[in-house]
Amino acid sequence: MSFLFKRNPRTPQELIKNLNESIEKIDLSNDNHRKYQDECSKYLKQIKIILHGDDEIEPQPDQITLLAQEIYQTDCLYYLTKYLSNLDFDSRKDVAILFSTLLRRKISNKSPTVDYLISKNEILILLMKNQEVQEIGLICGSILRDCIKFEIINDFILNNKYFWNYFNYVQNEIFEIATDSFTTLHDLLTIHKKLVSEFLADNYDYFTKNINKLIQSKNYVTKRQSIRLLSEIVLTRSNQFFLNKYFDDTINLKLIMMLLSDKSKNLQIEGFHIFKFFIAKPKKSQKILDILIKNKDNFIEFFEKFDLSSFNDSNSIDEKDYILNEIKKLPDIERL
Repeated sequence: MSFLFKRNPRTPQELIKNLNESIEKIDLSNDNHRKYQDECSKYLKQIKIILHGDDEIEPQPDQITLLAQEIYQTDCLYYLTKYLSNLDFDSRKDVAILFSTLLRRKISNKSPTVDYLISKNEILILLMKNQEVQEIGLICGSILRDCIKFEIINDFILNNKYFWNYFNYVQNEIFEIATDSFTTLHDLLTIHKKLVSEFLADNYDYFTKNINKLIQSKNYVTKRQSIRLLSEIVLTRSNQFFLNKYFDDTINLKLIMMLLSDKSKNLQIEGFHIFKFFIAKPKKSQKILDILIKNKDNFIEFFEKFDLSSFNDSNSIDEKDYILNEIKKLPDIERL
């Protein structure tokens, strides 16, 4: 593509100006839409050469600086995001590369693109909203996951009302959209541990309500991904406040008990990895103890038959034996 760059020499400022103009001219219902799509594709490839070079041209720091400044000043990233569905497939991928490259750009200890996205947070909201759009959902998910590597952006998204849409996105009937959305949801709740700990503490009731709905889904993949995400949250020590409340909640215990009785052995295993914490918790609430004692005999019968040998996981087998012994130590139910 270097020949294209040489035949059409443009300054970074001209490139961005022309790109913005072409983006806004694309109308998919108009016969000329292909012409403007091609122009956008051409400009995006030329921008990529400025940022990364090619076989003949090396990236020039001063040109990259001019390009980035023009992108921020003209809100180019906003227009690219707003009209992303109007671009062709290759151009959408080039937009994702542009975001990723600019996000990695640093000046001293600052990330100017991160600062820009926080100030122009409509872009982040568009990326969240578009996660469920079939044509661009996967690209938006990829861009957003690059963004949330930065804690300040992760914080903005967690505390935005559109974050809760992800609990619907992961149930999208289009498998690829649902899976990609779950990847984004997972990253939002696991990368920045201190931030997530505070979020879970502040939003315990609403988060638990939403994750429990997913665990009760009729969709096997949704159920298994949800319980795995919950397991990862439970295993994160910084989430102590959340853990204390979660394992004192009888609704949660009853839900996990249902997983133990699921016909799927895999879901039984996932349920076990949560259930063991209800048993191992040193100071159990009286309501939790009452349920455990009431079901003591059933638990003993279940775990004596609960075969984990086929999973070749010696740790799980040891944990099962420990949990069984702890259950046997529970008081017997008082019978009149």
